[in-house]
Amino acid sequence: MRLRHKPWAAEYLADHPEILEPDPASYRGKWASRFSKDQPLYVEVGTGKGAFVNELAEQNPDVNVIGIELYESVIVTAVERAVEKPKDNLILLKQDVADLTDFFAPGEVDRLYINFTDPWPKNRHAKRRLTHEGFLTKYTEVMKKGAGIHFKTDNQGLFEFSLESMSRFGFYFENVSLDLHQSGMRQNIMTEYEAKFARRGMRIYRLEAVLH
Repeated sequence: MRLRHKPWAAEYLADHPEILEPDPASYRGKWASRFSKDQPLYVEVGTGKGAFVNELAEQNPDVNVIGIELYESVIVTAVERAVEKPKDNLILLKQDVADLTDFFAPGEVDRLYINFTDPWPKNRHAKRRLTHEGFLTKYTEVMKKGAGIHFKTDNQGLFEFSLESMSRFGFYFENVSLDLHQSGMRQNIMTEYEAKFARRGMRIYRLEAVLH
């Protein structure tokens, strides 16, 4: 992903602490108090420009949604979207997914989304894949028992790697699709990348992985 420097982004983000939480560690174990309602908590790692989390929060007012994105020049677009259409069940974090356990207590997350993450195709970079066992360890620490990971990608290699990695870790699978847009699945919220790939007729892979 090519990142464009946006010199105004830092000031804009600082002006919207109601959307971009500046101190997420202070809410570890008590995110319900940060939202207007105590509801199930859904988290997307690698939120990007925020089309998915904004739509997820809008379509599901009965859940609280947190989107995590590291890059300032990217997450600023997600914040802009949230400012344009305010939602009291959406919070964004400009943080590293590797620090997930600093922000969430054990068993605090009801569902986790991973959408179109960087496939890191070289074997020597496998540990950077967001479905590598190193990240799965962090996810399982903060997820409730029986919680699920919803994963989508256009990359067949990453999908196969993720199936194997998650299976070894003790997840079982539901609603696996090797061609999502031909599967007839309803209520699929598309990311920016997914919409672009769909226009090109590219295959989208999807799975739901559930903790035993």
